[in-house]
Amino acid sequence: MKKQISAYLAEHKDEAVAWLSKTIKERSEQGLEKGVQKLVADRLEMIGLEVTTYEPGGEEFINHPYFCAGRTDFTGSPNVIGVWKGTGGGRSIVLNGHVDVVPAGDLKDWDDDPFSGAVRDGRVYGRGATDMKGGNLSSLLAIQALKKTGCKLKGDVVFHSVIEEESGGAGTLSAILKGFTADAAIIPEPTNMKIFPVQQGSMWFKITVKGKSAHGGTRYEGVSAIEKSMVAVNALLQLEKKRNDRITDPLYRNVPIPVPINIGKITGGNWPSSVPDIVVIEGRIGVAPNESLEMVREELEAAMNELDDDWLKIHKPAVEWFGAQWLPGAIKTDHDLTKVIMKRFEEVTSSAPVIEASPWGTDGGLLTNAGSTPAVVFGPGVTGLAHYHNEYIEIAKIMEAAEIIALTILDWCGVDEIEGD
Repeated sequence: MKKQISAYLAEHKDEAVAWLSKTIKERSEQGLEKGVQKLVADRLEMIGLEVTTYEPGGEEFINHPYFCAGRTDFTGSPNVIGVWKGTGGGRSIVLNGHVDVVPAGDLKDWDDDPFSGAVRDGRVYGRGATDMKGGNLSSLLAIQALKKTGCKLKGDVVFHSVIEEESGGAGTLSAILKGFTADAAIIPEPTNMKIFPVQQGSMWFKITVKGKSAHGGTRYEGVSAIEKSMVAVNALLQLEKKRNDRITDPLYRNVPIPVPINIGKITGGNWPSSVPDIVVIEGRIGVAPNESLEMVREELEAAMNELDDDWLKIHKPAVEWFGAQWLPGAIKTDHDLTKVIMKRFEEVTSSAPVIEASPWGTDGGLLTNAGSTPAVVFGPGVTGLAHYHNEYIEIAKIMEAAEIIALTILDWCGVDEIEGD
């Protein structure tokens, strides 16, 4: 079966690459996902899966404690689900991937149009190539190779093509609520072919620091919110060190800061000759796999309530939680799915896999914690190219990941029979 899968993938590589290029040309930023989802649905039907296309919505979804999105109306932004029903008696698996992409940024930084889908030198270029349309293609090719070579699985295979991952995972949450879960999941995000059984979570925060306005010529009569915000920033840096000193998981040994606190935006002041009376700090705090979102919120809020500053002891900074959030997720390194991926990785690549913790959040946290579907993140593409200009993915890695995923599905779901046996 391994030889059949390998031969099938080699035979269909050029067609698959052309299809990937076509999906990249579909500019699937938030609100523009319909075109690429039509391509995905058509491909799933060609492979022979039962296809469901729907726009997320409903009170249970919108009011769910893990719902996170900058909108509640998803008209024109469908999820696509493909199901390959097994014959029974085997374990089921979800292959989850998102089609939404981040904006291209400054077009002058790109050598080609960001949505060109250019193919050259063994690579496919464009926004979304590595994050994560290339990984989605690996999953689709894995299913296609198994289905078209006549394999009959015992367990079900469920393919998620979801929206909204880049803003907190509303698409995957909707799929979970509709019952598209399984015994385990693979998410082919760009891990550079490393295996991530552990994924960091994160949340966005906003801290408002108040001062007292005065004329700049007599600034001593006021209290500078900018100067006081520096006290808050220093406390955040101390909190980051404290939180990371607690982490002993060896999977984080190659991650310099396992759960960073990133300050991404500071605004304050409105006139050079005035003492600023308000500063707003916006940032992102990482959430370790053994933490809940609530625990992390409480720890950051406590740090802002305990600042060693006379003014701030009385005028405490206000902490708000807004925007995106990602649940952390973790399964054991000796989980059956992790072991199967490791085994098949070694067979396909003739090398030992690298097992690490993810330095960023994925929809794996939602699948693991909200969907009772333990998730492993593994896929082609380089993390450093995600959200970056001149984004690309190596075709050879897409095909390699497809073969590993296909063989993992065989082991996980169990084979009932293969045509010709």
